[in-house]
Amino acid sequence: MNVPSQPWSLMNKIYRQVLPSVHKELAVWKQRAEQIPNSELRTQALESIDTKTFHCEGGGIYALLSADDKWRSEVIRFIIAYQTISDYLDNLCDRSTSLDPEDFALLHQSMEHALSPGTELENYYALREDQNDGGYLHDLVSTCQTILAKLPSFEQIAKSLIELERHYSNLQIHKHVIHEERVPRLQQWFTENERDLPAMSWYEFSACAGSTIGIFCLVSYATNKDLSPDLVDKIKEGYFPWIQGLHIMMDYLIDQEEDQEGGDLNFCFYYENKEQMMDRLMHFFNKADEAARALPHSRFHSLITRGLLGIYSTDTKVKNQPEVQSVFKKLMRAGGLPAYYFYWNSFVYRKVKTS
Repeated sequence: MNVPSQPWSLMNKIYRQVLPSVHKELAVWKQRAEQIPNSELRTQALESIDTKTFHCEGGGIYALLSADDKWRSEVIRFIIAYQTISDYLDNLCDRSTSLDPEDFALLHQSMEHALSPGTELENYYALREDQNDGGYLHDLVSTCQTILAKLPSFEQIAKSLIELERHYSNLQIHKHVIHEERVPRLQQWFTENERDLPAMSWYEFSACAGSTIGIFCLVSYATNKDLSPDLVDKIKEGYFPWIQGLHIMMDYLIDQEEDQEGGDLNFCFYYENKEQMMDRLMHFFNKADEAARALPHSRFHSLITRGLLGIYSTDTKVKNQPEVQSVFKKLMRAGGLPAYYFYWNSFVYRKVKTS
């Protein structure tokens, strides 16, 4: 396993090995989505791929932790299928006429089944009007199951995968119900989990739950046959809450203006002021960096934390939000030269993609 430990070697592998494979897999699922009979499901499936490609591009980086090239290819297939389920369901919940938590829970049952080889698939659309996807969601779930069943150390990670998935799915259920119930449901959910968490607020816990990267990291390491239970715990506890929390707080940080206009839930809105938000984001960065240093291939995981800063700071949404710009300036200084390296790479990549 030759895991990159320098910014330039990481970017070289991303451009040469990860992105071509990610785009190849996405093209397969896009072609499959185009054949969905129901027009609403087809629209949401295609839009989730077209507008959220960067989720798969970022997730695919974790395949570099795989045992060898053969496994890297398989892990990328898993990551793209699983992230495509996540993005598709997010669209179905976010843009749905339904506000039924039971509907959202049944849809997200597919994400647990995707992590449970051998589990029988269900009609995940049973509680909504639009149902005929031509087997699209079942195919995504089955692809994930097939790959996981082959992992040398799947049994060692199985429990942790489900734990992370349940946090993610509960967040999606609670945040998509009617507006008046969203915050009370999220607060109650936090209360149920608070004793198992380091000191944080309900909205920070919600953010920590909203990432899939801990799952991708565990799956990549499970391509090694000698994965120990202690290491599994260390990976899970490093990624949840801190590295996942940093990931999703960056997402909400850049979406503030957009969410304000759309009346959408944004966890950055609940800080008392900009200073408190800055202090807490810096705390998340420092704790994420501390967690990364405690993991095997620590340089790789530290580069991920800095990459999150650099990549999100180049998003076009940032330039119209002066307060967000000032937050990123402080975070980037904390991230040092690697963060700036990823900033310039991301800036150039975005320019090339849009030209």
